[in-house]
Amino acid sequence: MSRAKFPKLLDYQKLKQQFGEQEATEYQHSTSRPAEPESSIANDEHAFNAEQDLAPKPQGLTGTRLRSYAFAVLTRKEYSKADLIEKLMTYAQSREEVLTLVDELSANNYQSDQRVAEMTVRSQVRRGKGPNRIKLALRAKQLDKALVQEDIAEIDWYEQAYQLKVKKYGTEVSKDPKIKAKQIRFLQYRGFEMDAIMKAISKKPSDD
Repeated sequence: MSRAKFPKLLDYQKLKQQFGEQEATEYQHSTSRPAEPESSIANDEHAFNAEQDLAPKPQGLTGTRLRSYAFAVLTRKEYSKADLIEKLMTYAQSREEVLTLVDELSANNYQSDQRVAEMTVRSQVRRGKGPNRIKLALRAKQLDKALVQEDIAEIDWYEQAYQLKVKKYGTEVSKDPKIKAKQIRFLQYRGFEMDAIMKAISKKPSDD
């Protein structure tokens, strides 16, 4: 077998001169280290995949490439119409084409502001947020609150506020003005209306 097929031996001194003492030493150690365990290899693979996800996506998408990208985006996550337009415009060539495509996707129910609005309400309620915070979340996604007006109206916000108060401060009804003020501020920050807040902090376990 020809010797030309084998790499030449590393010239450590030449590496040292070219890259400096520290880098050359690290390179020398890397060529002689033992095989890494499978867990380390798996971590490297995850890191590589993460780098791939962060790699810049192709610019100037049009036609079928833009359409394919839009479907790929929607299979991973529900987007409001406004958010989807913004997402696609990051890589699209023409805003007019994006607007036409998003209108088509919405007309065929691939994209739905109604679904996104309902999901937003459910998510916010699970996180202990009141109606005012929900309205802010809808506004941030440029969603019309009228889409979920009935859903919001059907929720017992007094009970939601009470359960949150109990979780944070217990069932005791405090008479200390400072503690009451603290509870009010907490529930206001969570987005509850004052009438629900006052009922929640005044409710006694015997009231059930």
